Amino acid sequence: MLYHAFEMQKSWLAGASALATAGAQVMQHPANPLGYFGGSPMFASALEVFAHAAAPRGKPGFDLYETTVEGETVRVTEVVEARKPFGQLKHFKHKGTKDAPKLLIVAPMSGHYATLLRGTVERMLPGHDVWITDWRDARNAPLSAGKFDLDDYVDYLISWLEHIGPGAHMLAVCQPSVPSLAAAAVMAANKHKCRPKTLTMMGGPIDTRKAPTAVNEHAMTRPHAWFQENVIVTVPAWYPGAGRRVYPGFLQLAGFMSMNLGNHMMSHWEMFKHLVDGDGESADKTKEFYDEYRSVCDMTAEFYLQTVDVVFQRHLLPKGEMLHRGQLVDIGAIEDIAILAIEGERDDISGIGQTKAALTLAKALPAEKKKYLMAKAVGHYGIFNGRKWREEIAPVVEQWIRSNGG
Repeated sequence: MLYHAFEMQKSWLAGASALATAGAQVMQHPANPLGYFGGSPMFASALEVFAHAAAPRGKPGFDLYETTVEGETVRVTEVVEARKPFGQLKHFKHKGTKDAPKLLIVAPMSGHYATLLRGTVERMLPGHDVWITDWRDARNAPLSAGKFDLDDYVDYLISWLEHIGPGAHMLAVCQPSVPSLAAAAVMAANKHKCRPKTLTMMGGPIDTRKAPTAVNEHAMTRPHAWFQENVIVTVPAWYPGAGRRVYPGFLQLAGFMSMNLGNHMMSHWEMFKHLVDGDGESADKTKEFYDEYRSVCDMTAEFYLQTVDVVFQRHLLPKGEMLHRGQLVDIGAIEDIAILAIEGERDDISGIGQTKAALTLAKALPAEKKKYLMAKAVGHYGIFNGRKWREEIAPVVEQWIRSNGG
């Protein structure tokens, strides 16, 4: 019923958004005499803000068509290199990648599409051969595709590292820090030739017992059965994944937005003022962010519930008790995969110390192959997007890759 109610609301808002867009265009048309009255720009701007907030959203594109390599603008071609039922491996090819370090960016499976990392990809393109995990919206995966859980996630990463070949580097953004570290440990224990040379983890919940955030408290204060009974729904009949049990992306989005409701309301207020003042460029920046932020996808119920259990409730990885296909995930087996842990000082999703914990767990890794960066005055999303990512954080990642076989 929850999914059906959401779909009904989305359908109604889509119609209201279309009407509001049409109304704003009429009010702003030069031939409309009403548009020259004092309150008209304000009314048109209000309609435009509402239309944008209520508009339905699908999966965005990366839309990265060129980059600059050594002062030369080169064409970027986005290619799907490998497909699996619940995700695909995308490769951003350009002529400067021949001798560049191979970099696998692991996107979160946490309610948003991989395009949330567009800024991450764009910044790393000039100096790297960039690949990214592009996860599938679970509501579009038919039941015949089978299940997808945390074990499958680790398997996918290992398979894609094999596809890329030896000598790759891995950059995990937020949620996938746990399966990425697990994959690195499994590959290290098996002396896999395609294990990554470096693993950079940014804002990841390696050990959520350290500086617990509201997200962590939410998971810890409820029994596991509560999540199964209250946030898992069945995909409706009109989607390819009809009948699949999922954790819907719209619930994840609602949770994140409620954490910073004041900030989101202020952002829309600022967008309204920019539109009234005729500052379309500033308003467009806000629109671009929310177009991406509000584009959400579902996760399989088994992946979501296992993540809540293993990562946020029982903390099996930092305790040394996590299993992958019956094999103990031993972070101590990592001896030559250089680890860089990055945290944001103002991160309200992954608290300070949660990602850094990986450095302590990697007991066999020499000190020179461990590095920690605290990004000052940076929140969760600022770790991988925006000015501070481009100017302060990315250069540290690049240097780490270069100094460890890149």
